[in-house]
Amino acid sequence: MSNDLVSLAHDLAPRVVEETRQLVALSTPSGEIEGTERAVALCRELLPGWDTERLPCSTVGCAPDLLATRRGAGTRRVLFLGHLDTVVAHAEHQPAREAEARLYGSGTTDMKGGVAVALAVARACAERVADYAELAVLLVCDEEWRVAEFAHAERFAGYDACLCFEAGEVDESGVDGVIVRRKGAGTLRVRATGRAAHSGSAPQHGRNALLAPARAALDGAAVADPSGPARLTVVPTILRSGETINVVPPAGELVFDMRATDTDAFAAVLAALPAELDEVRLEAVMERVWPAMDSERAAAPLLAAAAGRLGRPLVPRSRGGASDASHFAPRIPLTVDGLGPRGGGAHTPEEFLHLPSLGDRIAVAMAVAEAAMLLV
Repeated sequence: MSNDLVSLAHDLAPRVVEETRQLVALSTPSGEIEGTERAVALCRELLPGWDTERLPCSTVGCAPDLLATRRGAGTRRVLFLGHLDTVVAHAEHQPAREAEARLYGSGTTDMKGGVAVALAVARACAERVADYAELAVLLVCDEEWRVAEFAHAERFAGYDACLCFEAGEVDESGVDGVIVRRKGAGTLRVRATGRAAHSGSAPQHGRNALLAPARAALDGAAVADPSGPARLTVVPTILRSGETINVVPPAGELVFDMRATDTDAFAAVLAALPAELDEVRLEAVMERVWPAMDSERAAAPLLAAAAGRLGRPLVPRSRGGASDASHFAPRIPLTVDGLGPRGGGAHTPEEFLHLPSLGDRIAVAMAVAEAAMLLV
């Protein structure tokens, strides 16, 4: 079985590279419509014979999400999950280019390369009609910036497995890993309200809405405890205020990105922020809380079965970054992630997909998907 599977995976790799190139050629920053619609149309073309529909996106104003389904004669239902949006604005978009065994470009690993792998594996699985009742491919358009409640988890409650294709990885020994644990994520926005004054002739009459949130950034960051029981990280990511060089800024804004294995830990950050500093009012609002994910126990039989099909071990891994897989795990206990290609530089101009490992990563994804269809 392993030789046939690995051979098939390596045969699929050139097409995955080409489809990754096609998707990367389309600039699709979160919230953008035109490029996203083109990406959705391309994905529809790449799933011939599948039934497709558009679902309202969780985030108002975004392009509708894409759902493609295929019915079979078996009993298992498996969901393939990915996203089409990137964090990269049109002006900074990097087209695909190959150099030094890497495919560079915006979204190559986060996660257009993962989408291409998901489509390839879904097409291959669809040929095994007797092994599944339904296969579904869900591609959302707002994963990178969503602050609204996720819209789709209940629809797929009762599915037997959810497979997400964020970037893959190996452990310290070079053994292929599959993500079974993720931290929860929180976005905390602090709005500062001060008072304007001339910064030259009467600064004492102002209330500085830059200094207050800057001090609050230090207070919040000090709560971080990455080695503690919740592995809490607290990172100030945005600080802005003022519009004029000679005016005490009357308004400001501070944003924290927080991660923890238990989202209850975020309360300590809120508690550390004062309601007022130097007569500047600070209003802290949690804009987003994504749940943590821990499917290690539920996924253990799946990984064992997949390793048997693959002919080599697979190891469970954890990751700090958030993913839509976390939304499905409470409703689909058998949820695994990290089935996409290996690479690096996500969210940067040097994002890349590691080409030499692509065939092996497709084989991992195929083995997990086949095991998910057959696991009893």
